[in-house]
Amino acid sequence: MDLVKLLKKQKELDDVIVNDKSLFGDNHDWKTLALDVELSECANEWRGFKKWSNDQEPRTQKLRRPVMNDEDKEYYNPLLEEYVDCLHFFLSIAIEKRWQESLYIYEEAIMEIKDEGLDGDVTKAFLEVKYWLMKSFAEKGMDEKVEKTFGISKQEFCFKNAWFVFIAIGIVGFCFDLDQIENAYYDKNKVNHERQEQGY
Repeated sequence: MDLVKLLKKQKELDDVIVNDKSLFGDNHDWKTLALDVELSECANEWRGFKKWSNDQEPRTQKLRRPVMNDEDKEYYNPLLEEYVDCLHFFLSIAIEKRWQESLYIYEEAIMEIKDEGLDGDVTKAFLEVKYWLMKSFAEKGMDEKVEKTFGISKQEFCFKNAWFVFIAIGIVGFCFDLDQIENAYYDKNKVNHERQEQGY
């Protein structure tokens, strides 16, 4: 994934939203809540946690809108779309808090994720992302050990962990590749710009 390009695109969208909605100041709280909601929507499209249901298959193909002719049918991947909705908010929070450097994951770590898989299952991974995300928002004060070891604040450390597990869910849990995620992000980013122009 080209994080420089992704962050640039997200900053452009954030600027439009902030200016149009007069959201000047600290937006970390609502962005964190929005990301939490999007993570739940993503889990809902995955469906694997719905142990009470006979239908636990991920939603990976859906008709975008009803049409009369078969050749006009346009399908999309709801799971991937919800995943990149989460990606939008991860990027937005990183920009807001100036945590962009914590989004970079070494290629070796990506390979390790692919080789070793998730620590547990996708359900537990979702809970772990949410745990780290909430800690990144709620933690106050300093942690000298974290800051000395990693060179970042405790809050940023928690955010970085949430991001890493989120990427692991996409790569291992959902079998997305990084190019697929990036391309889906650009598609949804375009839609988000259009929505802002239309007064969404």
